[in-house]
Amino acid sequence: MTWLTDHTLLPADVWSLVLAALGAMCIGMSKAGLAGTSTLNVVLMAQIFGAKQSVGVILPMLIAADFMGYLINRKGGSWRRIVPMVPPAIAGVIVGWLLLGKFDNAVARVVIGWIIIVLLVFNWVLNKRRQDFLKLTEHKVFTWGMGFLAGVVTMLANAAGPVMTVYLLAQHLEKKEYLGVFSRFFLFINLFKVPFSADLGIINPKSLMTNLTLMPCVVVGVVIGWWILKRLPQKVFENVLFWLTAFAAVWLIRG
Repeated sequence: MTWLTDHTLLPADVWSLVLAALGAMCIGMSKAGLAGTSTLNVVLMAQIFGAKQSVGVILPMLIAADFMGYLINRKGGSWRRIVPMVPPAIAGVIVGWLLLGKFDNAVARVVIGWIIIVLLVFNWVLNKRRQDFLKLTEHKVFTWGMGFLAGVVTMLANAAGPVMTVYLLAQHLEKKEYLGVFSRFFLFINLFKVPFSADLGIINPKSLMTNLTLMPCVVVGVVIGWWILKRLPQKVFENVLFWLTAFAAVWLIRG
């Protein structure tokens, strides 16, 4: 325990260590195909490390998982498909970086909590009114709007998965293509975020040592994610996760 507190950002109590391991596993599970686990991970990590610091703690683990996801899905999709999203996403990351630099931990906690709740509602409405949303994608501003929003949200909370999902639904891609484009976009944008996070001081030697400590849990999460996908109906799992994440987000806002 002494080594952990001296060299990482991990707390000494067992309960927090269990939650941190669970959060890291959620990262792996999300890259295995259980997308809903990504939002739960954001809330868990914010509770353990503090909202602002957690953004930097999560990022290197996301990048490692993105590399795994890219290697698995590299035969699907292409880099060309993410090009339209890149300029607005870069602009969004810069805006998110400027905003995060002005937030203290208390404000960041509330902002991240509300981002998660809004994205949960957004995802719920999408599932209920999918065809109506797809009609909106015919407008030229759709790609830039989704790209910019994805950039801001991923910089503030590492939680742009639902935004990218809406964009890719409009492309009418097959599952293999969808996963390939999804993994490529987040591998690029998460790597792009590294210098901005380092500038804010939320990626530092202790946070990187925390990443190394938790990385086995990310790998375990990938394996568990594949196992769950084979045995548990996706709809049941996503419904359970929706309410767990909503509860956790309210918990985060209330402090």
